Amino acid sequence: MEHIDDFLTPEEIVRELDKYIIGQEDAKKSVAVALRNRIRRRLLPQDMAEEITPKNIIMIGPTGVGKTEIARRIAKLTGAPFMKVEATKFTEVGYVGRDVESIIRDLTELSLRMVKSEKISAQEGKTRWVVEERLLDLLFNKKVTPEDFDEPPSSETSPRVDVVWPAPSSSAERTREKIREKLRKGELEDREIEIEIEESSMPVEVVNVGGLDNMGIDFSGLFGGIFPTRKKKKRVKVKDAREILFNQEAQKLLDMDDIKSEAVRRVEESGIVFIDEIDKIASPGGRDTHGPDVSRGGVQRDLLPIVEGSTVVTKHGPVRTNHILFIAAGAFSHTKPSDLLPELQGRFPIRVELSALSEEDLYRIVVEPYNSLVKQYTALLSTEGLELQFTDEGLREIAHISSILNQKMENIGARRLHTVVERVLQDISFRAPNLKEKEVVIDQAYIQDRLKNVLQDEDVTRYIL
Repeated sequence: MEHIDDFLTPEEIVRELDKYIIGQEDAKKSVAVALRNRIRRRLLPQDMAEEITPKNIIMIGPTGVGKTEIARRIAKLTGAPFMKVEATKFTEVGYVGRDVESIIRDLTELSLRMVKSEKISAQEGKTRWVVEERLLDLLFNKKVTPEDFDEPPSSETSPRVDVVWPAPSSSAERTREKIREKLRKGELEDREIEIEIEESSMPVEVVNVGGLDNMGIDFSGLFGGIFPTRKKKKRVKVKDAREILFNQEAQKLLDMDDIKSEAVRRVEESGIVFIDEIDKIASPGGRDTHGPDVSRGGVQRDLLPIVEGSTVVTKHGPVRTNHILFIAAGAFSHTKPSDLLPELQGRFPIRVELSALSEEDLYRIVVEPYNSLVKQYTALLSTEGLELQFTDEGLREIAHISSILNQKMENIGARRLHTVVERVLQDISFRAPNLKEKEVVIDQAYIQDRLKNVLQDEDVTRYIL
């Protein structure tokens, strides 16, 4: 049985989030506890585990302070199926809007792709071996069965690792082994061979009509059984044939029923749904009697059963939403969380407020995270042989200007850094391939020169949107 010590502790989860997100300690602690409780629940007896539901979280704070990034990072950290949606998309076409159950269907599709990819990776060694044998058959024009050799390498064995074969007992086998050696050395990559590929014989493409796909019916699979696939021969190079054959053989080794059940299980046990802009479907004072408030209230009522716990029919089977973790977020600048339906408020018992970013926060965001903008642009321009060197004064100037622009215009938080850095480096990025000087220092004077028009002109919207 798994033991609780085998998993990340809340402190370790927060440390991982610290690598990418500056500040917002309360929000990090809340999601860390939520994840740890999931682990604790999995180790309980089934009857007790069934009664424990996730403590959904609502994040309150301005745009660009890290709400979405926190949710995205915890999903990557745990390998959980993760879906981000904007609540406003469900109000676009009237009272009901888009079918909210599509959130769960999309999450299930994503989980299916995750599981399928993992299964293919686990079988990669075996699949590569089978592909190599098929390529040899096509190159050698002679069928040689696996029984002529030792057992194939296990799935853990790299296809490039040499396998010990028995001594060839005939000239045909010796020739085949010579071809194998050339194939592994990459000497036959441009040789053309003829392979069979499958294509659908369905006369028309099945499209989603009237939202029928949202009913959880797999129409393409239904009609695919009526119109079987057909094969045709095609001449391709060995390097292209290898990938085509790999996909064919990988599909043969997959148990789709097992994959579907595992995908559904992951959604039910570890799925994470991030609902952004939830403040946009709240009505001031909680009213929903007329105008756009009708649509907002309708979306809230449609979301309620999904968040409370219900069963959604998907192409891959029914999915129970009782133990999916929902994280909602919104600025709530014109409304407040209490403007949501009381029933919906009750399903988000954990509330955390994220603070606006200070100039010092912006400076730390530029410098500290693993994926900081400075590291990204330095890596991008290094592909042109260009070495960027940012001085500390230059980095602080970027943060200072971003802070000023956030005050003069709408505060978009850390996203302002993207527009500032892009404008600072625009000329260098444009001329990088032809620059003779391969070391460029980005200091405070350089940044002020590049942004002097912005700093002098009150109408900054002319320069940075």
